[in-house]
Amino acid sequence: MAGTPEAAGAAPVRVGRAVWLSAATMSSRVLGLVRDQLFAILIGANRFSDAFVVAFRIPNLLRDLFAEGALSSAFVPAFADAHRNRGREAAYRLANTVVALVLLVVGAITLLGIAFAGPLVALMAPGYTADQAALAAYLTRIMMPFLLLVSLSAVAMGMLNAQGRFTAPAVAPALFNVGAIAVGLGLWLAGLPPERAVVGWSIGTLLGGALQLAAQLPSVRAVGYRARPALAGGALADPGVRRIFRLMGAAVVGLSATQVNILVNTVFASHEEGANTWLQMAFRLMQLPLGVFGVAIATVAGAGVAQRAAARDMGAVQDTLGSALRLVAFLNVPSAVGLAVLARPIISVIYEHGRFGAADTDATAAALVCYAAGLYAYSAVKVLAPAFYALDRARVPVVGSVLGMASNVVLNLALYPVLGYRGVALGTSLAALANFSVLLFSWRRRHGRLGGEGLARQLGKVLLASAVLAAVAFAAERGLAGLLGGRAGVPAQLALAFGPIAAGGLAYLAAARALRIAELDELLAGLRRRRARRA
Repeated sequence: MAGTPEAAGAAPVRVGRAVWLSAATMSSRVLGLVRDQLFAILIGANRFSDAFVVAFRIPNLLRDLFAEGALSSAFVPAFADAHRNRGREAAYRLANTVVALVLLVVGAITLLGIAFAGPLVALMAPGYTADQAALAAYLTRIMMPFLLLVSLSAVAMGMLNAQGRFTAPAVAPALFNVGAIAVGLGLWLAGLPPERAVVGWSIGTLLGGALQLAAQLPSVRAVGYRARPALAGGALADPGVRRIFRLMGAAVVGLSATQVNILVNTVFASHEEGANTWLQMAFRLMQLPLGVFGVAIATVAGAGVAQRAAARDMGAVQDTLGSALRLVAFLNVPSAVGLAVLARPIISVIYEHGRFGAADTDATAAALVCYAAGLYAYSAVKVLAPAFYALDRARVPVVGSVLGMASNVVLNLALYPVLGYRGVALGTSLAALANFSVLLFSWRRRHGRLGGEGLARQLGKVLLASAVLAAVAFAAERGLAGLLGGRAGVPAQLALAFGPIAAGGLAYLAAARALRIAELDELLAGLRRRRARRA
């Protein structure tokens, strides 16, 4: 309730909790980079890697749309409301109904995906040759059950997040990467050619999905949930189920715009060999700060907004969102600047090994610069959109997503003939900015200013500190390149990547301190509190 100490706390988004969640997520993202390194070493950027990218994109698009997208956005506020206002038993009955529906509906979609893998690949990658399309369809059939596994994982994640249990859901994706890495190491030791390694990699992906679900089951059991999926006895008439259907209907429409964007991007990139792989590798790197900072903050803020919305405390909702958006800016704007300035050395040290060559590094770096431009908008949308769902205002995120989709299609048509695959990445970033603008304008029009220091003023300070970061990082990279004199090898790659990162990071922190950006003090205080609790 509004009068509780939690609602009255000085920091609406618990920075210490967000820091811990970021650390847990970081482990998963680092393992994800190791997984991508193995993929680059084993397969490279060619027609085989492009076939895998499209094959995995089919269940992944559906996952983003139904499981970790619409279902999560709808289930968390409905579960939180049932848990708070009707009790734990009613909330778990709701969860069991959702599990039954997932098994029924997503199971059917999985079977359809296996049956119609060939036409799906033809739709997504019209530029592929017949052999490449056949390989992509075969890999799709292997990986389609991944969709069902991650859908069930999303329900478990929602139950835990809604009850303030963030660690297991944050660690679970690391197990996905562990499964893929274990299989990848076996493939590397076996010395398989790319056309065979990509099949084994697909099997490893499916194993990783199973581990991601299994990692959350002990925590779900620990909070008292027992899986008894059922649809009998008027389960579909439950008010929580009706709310989930209502929110999911709007969320699917809104999120489908994002999936259409990805589909359009894939269609354009399929006409250039290696382009889907370059874009995928660059997007993965952009997702590192997005996942470590943006998603972590959005998860904590989303659970807080759902709880405060259930208590009808709009003041606390405003404070939570304002705090989250300022924290996103403080962490992700400098991350975007750093990725853009140091794109080539970062990609070189991570990917330029085995079958992934210097030309692939240059191509991926160009895509990363374009993706980095949209990092803040991506992160901010993940914070703002769930707030509209929690307040039953699902129409606004739908409008934002549709406008973003239309912008992306128009931008692709305009930019691809000029910039090639780089235009695809730039169009994606600009479309994310359009989506965020719609959400922010609508929120401020309906609810006024967000709590705390103004977003524009804080963003101006962050941009100024990030400019210092860019100058220092660029100078450090140029200086080290001159000292190394064009030397090759892993030690030189490490120096050119991590030396400028460290210099730029320290410069940003010093500039943030000089500009008195409050989020720096909040982060340091959160770290001190967590250290004190451990002690």
